[in-house]
Amino acid sequence: MSQFMRAKVIDSARELGLELNVRRLPTAAGSADAAEAVGCGESRMAISAVWVADGEPVVCVAAGDCPVDANLLADALDVAELRRASSSEVRAATGFPADGIPPFGHGLPVVVDEALLAHATVWTAGGDGSTVVEIEPHRLCSCVSATVATVTALAP
Repeated sequence: MSQFMRAKVIDSARELGLELNVRRLPTAAGSADAAEAVGCGESRMAISAVWVADGEPVVCVAAGDCPVDANLLADALDVAELRRASSSEVRAATGFPADGIPPFGHGLPVVVDEALLAHATVWTAGGDGSTVVEIEPHRLCSCVSATVATVTALAP
């Protein structure tokens, strides 16, 4: 199954004109372990999470070392109700498992934390919990028409 998810991410990237550096990790990893495995700081690990905003799913991408502030995200989306999606809602909305959500390839609106744009490249999930892909955040935002906003309260 993970090989299929990885292929889906790579195919989606090609369709968007994105070039990826794909790296398989020996096991599923959290952002700190993944950062160590690829040799970068956790501020370059772009974590994608699905949120439900006024009943509709949206993907929010922020650095692994800066938790998303729900109030800032709600303001950025201009919504009254916001909550994290459950694992089953994540799978239904994106087709990916919760630990493998890429910031593209699912057709959902995307919000990218502005702090990620300080990096030339970031690493993000590649369709499963043990694959990561390196991508240019400015190019990503352009390709998916992402909303760029400050959605983390902590500075990276």
